[in-house]
Amino acid sequence: MIDLHSHSTASDGRKSPADSARYAAEKNLKVWALTDHDTVAGLHDAALVCRECGLTFVPGIEITVNWPTGEFHLLGLGLTSSSGELKSLISELKASRDERNQHIIEKMAEDGIHTSMEELKAFCGVEQLGRPHFADYLVHKKIVKNRQAAFDKYLAQGRPWFIHHKGADLDVAVSAIKSSGGLPVLAHPLSLYVSWGKIEGVLREVISHGIEGLEAWHPGARVGEAIRLEELARTLGCFVTGGSDFHGEGVRADRHLGKTSGGKKIEDRFWDEELLPHLPNYNVDYWLK
Repeated sequence: MIDLHSHSTASDGRKSPADSARYAAEKNLKVWALTDHDTVAGLHDAALVCRECGLTFVPGIEITVNWPTGEFHLLGLGLTSSSGELKSLISELKASRDERNQHIIEKMAEDGIHTSMEELKAFCGVEQLGRPHFADYLVHKKIVKNRQAAFDKYLAQGRPWFIHHKGADLDVAVSAIKSSGGLPVLAHPLSLYVSWGKIEGVLREVISHGIEGLEAWHPGARVGEAIRLEELARTLGCFVTGGSDFHGEGVRADRHLGKTSGGKKIEDRFWDEELLPHLPNYNVDYWLK
């Protein structure tokens, strides 16, 4: 059992990078990837723990990409370094995220809920805030019952506090991943919000920008949809990955480390037969320094 998509407190997960690695080891995973949103800040700590536990570590990132509908997230898997390109992109995305967060804080104030960036970071114990942190703060203040309710009432697209987060240009994101030794993989393709009638053409277009893999197996897809996406990946010449998109226990009822669509265990083949053969220079030495 493996997992090629998970998050820590370096972005919007519940466990620290080190504790996330320990949890993966406790769950007897063979291979585990940490893919925090728009940051590689947790990879050093995670790599150290994985070395101690004998767990094969896949250093990664999940980059937000500009997209007109839904969400476009690009995984970078097997990073062997953090290139100048990647560092520059992360810096730009952080600035965009900080600007978005400040606008959310201002909208909250207009509705009589006063906080600050500093208070939110202290409450959440993170340096990088995302909408889930705002949701957790609202739960803490007893304004909503749970994280999902916060999104449904305030934070989701179309809700009063939603602010669009400007993402990266696709070509820039692909280049930044490849220059850091990683492989660009389209995360949870159904989040693009493209109909099945149009999805092949859309995927063919985005793949032409240098994307090499498709995360066909993700809890957001039903088993039948995951099978269909895997077949489509073969048609388009992509390798296939599987992940849980785990953010921590209790965050989402359908997200469990090592499990994917339909609660199925993530098979070793997604590492041994799909991803690893495309990573001839795979190593984690850079992240252990």
